[in-house]
Amino acid sequence: MALFENLFKRDVAPAEIVKRSREDRFMARELIDGLFEDFIEFHGDRQGGGDDSSVIGGIATLNGKPVTVIAIDKGTDINDKISKRNGSPQPWGYRKAQRLMEQAGKFGRPIITFINTPGAFPGKDAEAFNQGEAIAQSILTSMKLPVPIFAIIYGEGGSGGALALATADQVWMFENATYSILSPEGFASILWKDSKRSDEAAGIMGITPSDLLDKHIIDHVIAENRHHAKVFAGMKEKLSKDIAELEELSGDELIAQRRARYRAF
Repeated sequence: MALFENLFKRDVAPAEIVKRSREDRFMARELIDGLFEDFIEFHGDRQGGGDDSSVIGGIATLNGKPVTVIAIDKGTDINDKISKRNGSPQPWGYRKAQRLMEQAGKFGRPIITFINTPGAFPGKDAEAFNQGEAIAQSILTSMKLPVPIFAIIYGEGGSGGALALATADQVWMFENATYSILSPEGFASILWKDSKRSDEAAGIMGITPSDLLDKHIIDHVIAENRHHAKVFAGMKEKLSKDIAELEELSGDELIAQRRARYRAF
């Protein structure tokens, strides 16, 4: 696939990739509009928590095939970013995602998630409403679904806040994305008591696409291009092909294969 890992640059310093992952190179709404047709957004977690605008979810078609789409959105302008906590979901955001995933399992729709988050929101209200439980339930829900699941990390993939939507059959990353248990600043603060050594931490954490691809933690790296339409065209083609291949498996086979994948880590 011309837009995938064979073309992305492996010689970029990890610290530079961390910096790029935090930039607004691709936006959630742009990805949805560029990859899918007929997107219909759904709102609310149906558990009284309300609607978290940092999690966009709904149904759409991919080359005519119905799919469920869930994306973490960091926002556009400063006010939007503040309201979405720069892409840090609250518990009701993850519960909305769970509702949509369960619906997809019921109706046999493949699930595609898009992840760009520094981590789940650590605020008082989030903790009071069981943030950890919401993340754990999202992971558990993903492990039970008899439909193909694809997770695409297009910016930051931080901690359990990212893993909640990345427990998938395939995990893809954009070439300037990161996926890690915590930020390089947090790692440096814990290991050396000095967050200013974050660049050094980024170099040893193994959080870049090339590191993760080599360790078989992710499946594909998407080469970026300033012509976003070209990137989307390649992604659409590969998603359609890989979904079709996974749909040849039974639901039980999909679940067994997914569980085996994560038990191996």
